[in-house]
Amino acid sequence: MNSSSPVAVFDTHVFPASYVLGRKQWQQQVARLAGATSIASYPCSGVTPEGEALSTDTVWIGDKDAPKVLVLISGTHGIEGFAGSAIEIDFLNLLRAGQFVIPSNTAVLVIHALTPWGYAWHRRCDADGVDLNRNVVDFSQPLPKNRGYDLLRPAFFLPDAQQRKQAYAEFAHQHGREALETAISGGQYNDPAGPFYGGNAPTHGRLVTEQLIREHSLQQRDLAVIDLHTGLGSYGYGEIICDHQPDSTGTRMAHAWYGDSVTLPLLGTSSSVPKTGLLDYAWHAIMNERSCYITLEFGTFSTEQLFEVLLRDHQLWAQATDLHVRFTQAKAMRHHFCPHEQAWQEMVLFRARQVISQALRGVSS
Repeated sequence: MNSSSPVAVFDTHVFPASYVLGRKQWQQQVARLAGATSIASYPCSGVTPEGEALSTDTVWIGDKDAPKVLVLISGTHGIEGFAGSAIEIDFLNLLRAGQFVIPSNTAVLVIHALTPWGYAWHRRCDADGVDLNRNVVDFSQPLPKNRGYDLLRPAFFLPDAQQRKQAYAEFAHQHGREALETAISGGQYNDPAGPFYGGNAPTHGRLVTEQLIREHSLQQRDLAVIDLHTGLGSYGYGEIICDHQPDSTGTRMAHAWYGDSVTLPLLGTSSSVPKTGLLDYAWHAIMNERSCYITLEFGTFSTEQLFEVLLRDHQLWAQATDLHVRFTQAKAMRHHFCPHEQAWQEMVLFRARQVISQALRGVSS
């Protein structure tokens, strides 16, 4: 089978029960794979709930000098690594079985668990509360302001969910729905306890990304980067989100490779609003005109439910809550970002195979 024809058989056992098991499954697939020329681990501070070490793991598959590279990224938002691991493990399994074929001019770089602490602890952020996908800003300059966040901040830690919803409704009535979503999720840099906090220094995941770009001279190659995410959009559908400028070569490449299903936050066609500090921007800065970066975002439940489960998570971690309460919240986070439903998991694997096939075909041509 070639790269444009995904297999329609889905083993949902590739969805791991934990970060530790996901890493183990991923490493087992890599160990069995011919053509894995470079395997590396990048330790992360902290430990899992069981006291085990944390790491971002990578593998380079194919010619080390290939002029074209497909990059798969999982766990940018820690807990979203459950689905990201499954997609990567599924891809590696199909590659080993010869059901994906990497063109001779192309290599694949697979990055597993870019925010391993969040993956292990069922959170989107790292141990300092920093959202890697808001962290790519120039910290030597004045940090971006989010006036809407500052206005809504008192509502985020209200104990009553209905009071929070009322505050959001009033804000949306005054400023519009897009302004509400941008205020909450667009990124903020002055509230470490709050959601979508971009931090005050580069995170582990950003530093690993920059190191990988240098180590593999990725700025000298044509790149198709797929960053795997969950939790936003229509249930089970993998939306191809492009945060390149609308008139850029990156956007033109995205449309050429993935077709009319590509959406752009800057044009208002996406389930995502424009955001600051995205990981995308680290890659945009080194990409040539034959490259593009997309977020493959698998939907689960409503945006309102997303905000509620995240705000509850931040409330609990800001308080001295007992382990039972945190365990209950971890289950709620897992349910939102990786539903334990076979149909959803099969949709994720199907769409991921489809988009990876498109990326391989596009970047190698």
